[in-house]
Amino acid sequence: MIIYFSGTGNCQYVAEQIASAVDDKAVSVEDSDGKIALKKGEIFGIVFPTHFWEVPAIMREFLEKANITAEGEIYAFAIATYGTTPGCSGTDAKKLLQKKGIDLNAAFSLKMPDNWTPMFDLSDAEKVRRQNVEADNKLAELIENIKARVNGNHATPKAPYFVRTLSDKMYLKARRTSNFYVEDSCIGCGLCAKQCPVQAIKIQNGKPVWTKEHCTLCLRCLHLCPKFSIQYGDGKTKRHGQYHHP
Repeated sequence: MIIYFSGTGNCQYVAEQIASAVDDKAVSVEDSDGKIALKKGEIFGIVFPTHFWEVPAIMREFLEKANITAEGEIYAFAIATYGTTPGCSGTDAKKLLQKKGIDLNAAFSLKMPDNWTPMFDLSDAEKVRRQNVEADNKLAELIENIKARVNGNHATPKAPYFVRTLSDKMYLKARRTSNFYVEDSCIGCGLCAKQCPVQAIKIQNGKPVWTKEHCTLCLRCLHLCPKFSIQYGDGKTKRHGQYHHP
């Protein structure tokens, strides 16, 4: 089984490509009941975007609450997609699974267009297309490694685990929903509320309102908004465009 979280499609695509290659299934954490029973020899993978050099909050919470059992030895791997670095996500995933009695055999990383548009400019469609072509080539290599059941932490360029002492605080601050705002172009369609994976948005008086103090910071609401009315932070997101995996 391949478990994934995907904000705007990258990790869904990766998980589904791997599942197809190894004749398995890919399941979103949003659709899973958290009960995972693995048989001897089975492949178990987790696929997620890197958020502030670590495993994103929604995947972390899923793994902490999940009931994962394995009948005998399995092959477990993690893949972190990233824009500049997967940080310490490989070690982070290993520690999370260890708490469930699962040994992580391998960690990989895959550079893809990063939807964190407060930093990354995705307004050049041709550049984004080339990035996805390169990612497809790398993904083909990763699939062969998974089929061969390669071991080890191959997530690069990696960061030491102690960076989480800094990144945790930065991530929590960034996840404050007060960082989001809505422009007048909003038509109140409700898509953002429907698509929010942590139900942090409600439509009130025809406009989205963030009703939780923090979200998982996937930016799905921003990138899927049909009028590009949702923005984050200091306004760079407006200049840097929207993205979802084609």
